[in-house]
Amino acid sequence: MKGIQNQNFLPNLINKCLENDRLAQQELYVQFKDKMFVLCLRYANSREDAEDILQDGFIKVFRDLKQYNGSGCFEGWVRKVMVNVALEHIRKEKKKPFQTGLEQIEFKASEETSFFEKENQAKALIQLMRKMPIGFRTVLNLYILEGYTHPEISAILGISVGTSKSQLLRAKGCLRKLLKDSLVA
Repeated sequence: MKGIQNQNFLPNLINKCLENDRLAQQELYVQFKDKMFVLCLRYANSREDAEDILQDGFIKVFRDLKQYNGSGCFEGWVRKVMVNVALEHIRKEKKKPFQTGLEQIEFKASEETSFFEKENQAKALIQLMRKMPIGFRTVLNLYILEGYTHPEISAILGISVGTSKSQLLRAKGCLRKLLKDSLVA
């Protein structure tokens, strides 16, 4: 079942999941897995990492489902859980997301391209973003795609507001260069 057929479908499904109904849990997973996988791909270094993040995220969704109080968008709640799991994954990898070889990356302003008019734009963009240094990608995801402010990103990642702003600026430049290079290739 791809779509929600009536207003009571999701609350009933959530209640069944809270009762550990495996079929309901499977249905909830099917409802959200595709959107959440795309989100995980944006943070992951590989498809395998994204699959791990997705799995860990759904484990956390089912474990913490009792914390969802019914107010607000359920998909937004699931999304926030997935973002937090993705950030935990980055920390576990013990990577230093904000130490990058900036001398290896050339930043130039470029004109708007027709890249976003291509048929598989979302997949291509995710592939390009995965080529970016993890620090750039993380701040770009949190600021542009998740809607966090620089002070919020600062608190989440334990960096200064200035670092968040500079990482975003550099991420945009890096993404422009990757887009330009992909159009030339």
